[in-house]
Amino acid sequence: MGPRINNRIFAKSVQVISSTGQNLGVMQTSQALQMAADEGLDLVEISSNGAVPIVKIMDYGKFKYEQKKRASEARKNQKTIEMKEVWVKPFIEENDLNIKMKKVFEFLGQGNKVKVAVMTRGSKKVLARGKDAVPELFARIMEMVGDRGTLESKSKPDERTKSIIIAPAK
Repeated sequence: MGPRINNRIFAKSVQVISSTGQNLGVMQTSQALQMAADEGLDLVEISSNGAVPIVKIMDYGKFKYEQKKRASEARKNQKTIEMKEVWVKPFIEENDLNIKMKKVFEFLGQGNKVKVAVMTRGSKKVLARGKDAVPELFARIMEMVGDRGTLESKSKPDERTKSIIIAPAK
């Protein structure tokens, strides 16, 4: 639902702005409608917040087109940051980790955040080989990331899946 136009403006008096942008002051709505009709334009309510609504004499079709164009331009210029995910095992070999890290660097280079999650299937194995395996792995990953990214958050210690989120460096 857009702004009220022409006969949908119910206020008895309105503050009128001309098609050239000049403030014409407060007048009866019927008089403002007549002025807009004389120019072959519409009377569009811009603001209804005050005691007297503010209206402008303009081409409503052109106004709607320009609004749509501005919104489209804003969407085009908007940068969406995606969350990419990379899974690793707690006792990953060096070469495998390097391959995973290439992917992490690629995602960070594109401006995306990266969630590095550790598969702790059969957590008894992880416990048997050392409780510090996952924190050590995360430390190693952050060391490899260096100044390309920053640690944004870590998973809680009691969560089943351990993960860290790395944001791209500014």
